[in-house]
Amino acid sequence: MSASIGDILTAAKNIVTAINSAAQTYLNVNGASVQDGVTSTAPALLKTGQGRIVTVSVVVPGTANGAIYDVAGVSLAAVSNQIGVIPAMIGPYVYNIPFSNGLVVSPGTGQTVTVSYS
Repeated sequence: MSASIGDILTAAKNIVTAINSAAQTYLNVNGASVQDGVTSTAPALLKTGQGRIVTVSVVVPGTANGAIYDVAGVSLAAVSNQIGVIPAMIGPYVYNIPFSNGLVVSPGTGQTVTVSYS
C-alpha cells in the first residue's frame, strides 16, 4: 500500500507543527525576552500578566540584595508577593519561577541586572 500525496503533505505539516511547538516551549522555558540594564533607581515592571522569570544576571553587585515580585504594578512591589531575591554578587542566577500577575524587578542599592523572562 502506498501513501498518497495528501497523506505525505499531512505528515509533513504535522512534523512542522510539532517542531514549532517544541521551539516555542524551549523559548518560554529559557526566556524569550531580555531586559538589559535594570538599575536600582526604581522597581521595573517588565511584564504584565502571566509568564516565567528565567534568569537574572547581576552585572554590577551593589551593596544590598534586590527582589523579584509577582505583582501587577511597581506600586505593589514593596508590600506583597516577593518570589525571589537577587544576591548582591556578580553572576547569573537561575530562577525558572512562573508568575501570575506581572513581573517587577527591584535591584538592590547600586545593582545593575539583566533579566530574561517569557
